[in-house]
Amino acid sequence: MSQDSTTGAGRKFGYAVAGVIGVGIIAIGARFLLDPVAATAGFGVQPPPVTDPYLDVKGVRDIGAGLVLLALLATGRGAQRRRSVGAAMLAACVIPIGDAVIVLTHGGPAAVAFGVHGATAAVGIAGAVALLRGARRPVPESVRPNEVRV
Repeated sequence: MSQDSTTGAGRKFGYAVAGVIGVGIIAIGARFLLDPVAATAGFGVQPPPVTDPYLDVKGVRDIGAGLVLLALLATGRGAQRRRSVGAAMLAACVIPIGDAVIVLTHGGPAAVAFGVHGATAAVGIAGAVALLRGARRPVPESVRPNEVRV
């Protein structure tokens, strides 16, 4: 049996980041559904026509991504939950990194690319690392199940 060696402060920070990102991305998704012009302006690229269905698609997908992160936070226990939330958050950081690249390659402001999307990725990675950094401690031989030794 391995023990969870992540500090309490590290776990709290990581879970707090996951919660804020989960709720935040749900709010951003709702904004894309309710006020797509303002939402696209905040994203950092030229807004498409308000009738473009991709704005609705982005809104729904953002809400879904936030709900997945919140569902992971609400389920499981201990080290397994910590690792699941950390791994999901780390994998999801590809989204704000990709968003930053999109803003930069489509003539958007670098301040938005780095200040919004880059900062989101950096905070998400920091939270994920805080959850994932707990090293597994080896199980002493005296408590290992019966092993066949050759």
